[in-house]
Amino acid sequence: MRITTTSSSTAFAQSAATKLLIIGINAATGIVCARALAPSGRGALSTMILSYSFLSSALTLGLPSALTYRLRKQPESASDLMGTGILLCFLISSLSAAAGYFLLPFWIPQYSPTVLFYARLFLLNTPIALFFVIGRAAVESRGGFKASNLSLIGPPLATLAGLVPLKFAGWLTPATAAWCYVLPGIPVFFWMFWHVQRTFAPRLHSVLQSSRLLLSYGIRSYGIDLCGTMSLYVDQALVVRLLTPDMMGVYVVALSLSRLLNAFHTSVVMVLFPRAVARPPLEIVAMTGRAVRITTAMTALCGLGIVLAGPKLLVLLYGSDYRSATSILRILVLEVVLTGATQVMSQAFMALGRPGVITALQAIGLSLTIPLMLILIPRLGLIGAALSLLISTCARLTFVLVSFPLVLKLPVPDLLVRREDIKQVTQQIGEWLSVRRAAEATNEV
Repeated sequence: MRITTTSSSTAFAQSAATKLLIIGINAATGIVCARALAPSGRGALSTMILSYSFLSSALTLGLPSALTYRLRKQPESASDLMGTGILLCFLISSLSAAAGYFLLPFWIPQYSPTVLFYARLFLLNTPIALFFVIGRAAVESRGGFKASNLSLIGPPLATLAGLVPLKFAGWLTPATAAWCYVLPGIPVFFWMFWHVQRTFAPRLHSVLQSSRLLLSYGIRSYGIDLCGTMSLYVDQALVVRLLTPDMMGVYVVALSLSRLLNAFHTSVVMVLFPRAVARPPLEIVAMTGRAVRITTAMTALCGLGIVLAGPKLLVLLYGSDYRSATSILRILVLEVVLTGATQVMSQAFMALGRPGVITALQAIGLSLTIPLMLILIPRLGLIGAALSLLISTCARLTFVLVSFPLVLKLPVPDLLVRREDIKQVTQQIGEWLSVRRAAEATNEV
């Protein structure tokens, strides 16, 4: 069945609205923690919850993309694929959590025993965090963006609800704040598991065959997931390793403010890949070009606003202790804009069944990040971390652009915003608002 433009635009609008709401909630939680804990406490909090977040995103073996692709291409095998996907999820996450437990003392030796204890303890949350990733990918393959968005909103909203009373009671510490981040995911996990069970009826039949189907695509696309995760977390992991807790706190605040811009691109990626699978190649390129033009223009415009207002925003929102984050904020904003464009264009390769190409190209670009950081962070501090990310992102974007004509034998998507793009966005927003008004009127009747 062909998905109409209206349904795609509605899915994007819902996802973008969800992302903006989550951004607002995360900004509020970041402000509460930054003001209550100061830079050193904020750095300790980030260290406690970084390990399970990193592992659940880094060690997916490409399962989210593989489930999306296989469930769309082979819907008759959905129960077997989903059951095997869940089994692989818990096996992978359990092994990675065990490895993290033994490696953490060597990675964060400058942190207190208390921070190390909680960082190890919260590794138990790794299976839950990874299940969210594959669960959302599965329900999105069936157009279940509403359920996916609800699973995204629930945990940060509950986190904020826990942080605020603790702050006013004077009980907010790095450890109590970390619990507020971890505990809300548990009830949402059970709800998501029930939703997946109801939608797919997972079963463990043909496990070997389903594993081969998932991993054959997943391993080839894994590099994209890994590169995306590394681009999000490798800087924090190395800052944690090489710098002091207070510098980690300043870096996390600047990073959080720049990542407010992720809403547009991540919302498009959620919708574009499932919609583009099985379409003609030129149509996929056209869809990708339109998506990258519109979202990059919107992101760049918002990024300019953050750069101009950055110094005042940092002091107003987080406090004067974070004024030093201004210089790295400008670099990180530019990096987010380019990273988003790269992620959107990568979806064309995914939809055309060529994930291995993006894996190889992204790996080449990402391989610059770690050596650059090891060289630049000791010399330039936080500026070195931000510049390393920017250089790596520029390399990945260049590789992706060159690969359209060289590998796919297709034209590079047009990146300049056209008048018809603006007209189409305006029209789709009008259609979506009309649908909303009609639904509200029906409910009133």
